[in-house]
Amino acid sequence: MKKVLNRVPEVTGSFWIVKVLATTVGETAADYLSVTLNLGLSVTSYIMSGVLLIALWNQFRLKRYVPVSYWIVVVFMSITGTLITDRLVDELGVSLMTTTIVFSVVLLAVFALWYLKEKTLAMHSINTAKRELFYWVAILFTFALGTATGDLLAEALKLGYAQSALVFGVLIAIVTGGYYYFRMNAVLAFWIAYILTRPLGASIGDLLSQPAKNGGFGLGTVETSMLFLSIIVSLVIYLSLKQKQPAPLPIDRQD
Repeated sequence: MKKVLNRVPEVTGSFWIVKVLATTVGETAADYLSVTLNLGLSVTSYIMSGVLLIALWNQFRLKRYVPVSYWIVVVFMSITGTLITDRLVDELGVSLMTTTIVFSVVLLAVFALWYLKEKTLAMHSINTAKRELFYWVAILFTFALGTATGDLLAEALKLGYAQSALVFGVLIAIVTGGYYYFRMNAVLAFWIAYILTRPLGASIGDLLSQPAKNGGFGLGTVETSMLFLSIIVSLVIYLSLKQKQPAPLPIDRQD
């Protein structure tokens, strides 16, 4: 019988660590390219979208989970999702409240269509091209929604980056507690946490990179991006090496 491989990683502690780091890089890298390098949101969006499509092509070609390929897609998905929201807000003048509502509705529609077609939203059953397509579309809109929500709290509502990070951290802790102690549905808990880690990572990225006059620590987008990218690379190398380790042989017992 042919074994069907899952195309995405298991949800472990390392998964969430790299996910938060990737969302932070998505925020700071988008700012670096569009603002610091003065490429502008439009040019940056076109470049990152093209790179993302290439990364996705490679991911679908592999038909299995490969840490390097998977996390490259997540990083560029994070950057692209950030740019989608930034363009709507900064270039087209759409309010953060509106983008938050619209992306929430779109994401719910993606989940509804996904469930209608596949009868599951489970992250441990992404084993066909169709399911993986739904998976990545959903993730793209979680990044766009997370960017809008994080900016809404930190900037539009003037809560500040540190306070926003604290709010989203508490919400993630509540979801975690609901899953471990109150039997919250695993799939629901995963997707809520996935959405919340985006504004958490974005708030952390802004807190570290933005100047003190804007409520940040003033590390800059380059330094913050390089710091988190180096950690991501180290963790992905570790996960790749761990994946290649042969499974231990069963031990014969003599009773």
